[in-house]
Amino acid sequence: MSERTVRQTSTISAPLDAVWQRVTDFEGINDELMPVMRMRAPAGIRDTAMDTVPLGVPLGRSWLFYLGFLPLDYDDLMVTELVPRSHFQEVSTMGSMRSWTHRRELHAVDAGHTEVTDVVGFEPRLAMLASPLEPVIRQLFAHRHRRLVRHFTD
Repeated sequence: MSERTVRQTSTISAPLDAVWQRVTDFEGINDELMPVMRMRAPAGIRDTAMDTVPLGVPLGRSWLFYLGFLPLDYDDLMVTELVPRSHFQEVSTMGSMRSWTHRRELHAVDAGHTEVTDVVGFEPRLAMLASPLEPVIRQLFAHRHRRLVRHFTD
């Protein structure tokens, strides 16, 4: 089975530095995900800024909780690329996914606006779940972008 891809782009009304700080912080990540789900940072990096995690090294298991409290899945988290103020890429396996790739890119549109693009590649462990999961993942990232936009406009 080949990997499926979902892409989401939004323009955020905030300067690049502020958006970068928000999207690389677990509090910011969880704010994007809630109330749909919450992601718990692996034990070894709970108090670590994403800018300082080692690249290409498994960081540990990150649990995902549906509605913030019901165990849903886990992500064996590994960051493979990270250029501060530009992009990061996570390449992982999950309980439900043979492969999961999440790349987030930021580009300054002007001094007060930042374009954020997420590209997610996934391959479920059960091939028959690829088609039903694609709209779910698409909606999850649309939700994340709405929450990120709202954070900087409220």
